[in-house]
Formats: sequence, C-alpha cells, structure tokens
Amino acid sequence: MSEITFTTPDLSDSYPESEVLPFQFLHFGTVERFAGPAATVSCHEDNSRVAEAVSTPGDGRVLVVDGQQSLRRSLLGDNLAKAAIDNGWAGIVILGAIRDVEIIDTLALGVFALGVVPVKTAKRGVGERDVGLTLGNVIVMPDNWIYADRNGVLVAPRALHD
Repeated sequence: MSEITFTTPDLSDSYPESEVLPFQFLHFGTVERFAGPAATVSCHEDNSRVAEAVSTPGDGRVLVVDGQQSLRRSLLGDNLAKAAIDNGWAGIVILGAIRDVEIIDTLALGVFALGVVPVKTAKRGVGERDVGLTLGNVIVMPDNWIYADRNGVLVAPRALHD
C-alpha cells in the first residue's frame, strides 16, 4: 500500500462524519501517521488476544485495542511491536498501557497508547477479537477506517482517500 498523506485536522474538517476518539494519546515509534481498516481487540490486563492479532497478517490494517483504559499492565511490548511490523500492520491504537518504549521508539511502527507501565500481563487467554468496541462515545467496528497522527485518532465508516 502506498503511503497515505493526511492530517487528522484536515480530514475532520472535510469529512464531518468521521469521529475522534476522545482520549489524549501518547505517540511511540518512528511512524508519525498511519491509516487503515480497523481490526479490534477487547481485553483487560491480558494481552493474549493482542499477541494473537499481531502474529497474523495485518495487511495494512490498524489494530485497535480496548484495554478498558487500565494502566496497571502493559498490553504491548517490543516483541509484539516487532511482530506487528513483521506481519504488515499499519499501526496500533491502545486504550491502555505499553512498555519497552525505548525500543518501540526506534521501530518503524506507529503506536498510540494512553500510558506506560513496566509490568507485563498474565496470559490467561481472556479477551475477544474482531468485535465492536465502544471507546468513550465512539463505536469502532472491524473494517471502519482509522486515521492516526499526532493530532489524534479519527474513526470513519469508510476510507476517506482514493
């Protein structure tokens, strides 16, 4: 997929049907903007489903993880971030925490998360993939389009570019 050039403010102005995720994300990785169809994970302090997702072909999709805003356990570390790159994921948005940020910041991946914590998760196999998520007041369905840059994260029902 060729690089998509956009800014979320311009997209928001031009496409009022897009919705912004109402969170203040921190940015990690060397990729400052990314876009693609959403793949979703819902989990709480267990990244088993995140690990499964990034181990499958990403095909330019954006992984959106509803970690229920918990900052007690990390849902993504350097090994999973490397797996996401190796498998062709466009980027990752996490409503939760990540770790290994010194390494992730050197990787060719865009990651938006609510915070950082050094503690890993238990691997209990808990969570769901490819489900609708309600993030604040925004519903994210698999295959909605996600546009992320340092201004924020937009959700659109369709691609907003040619």
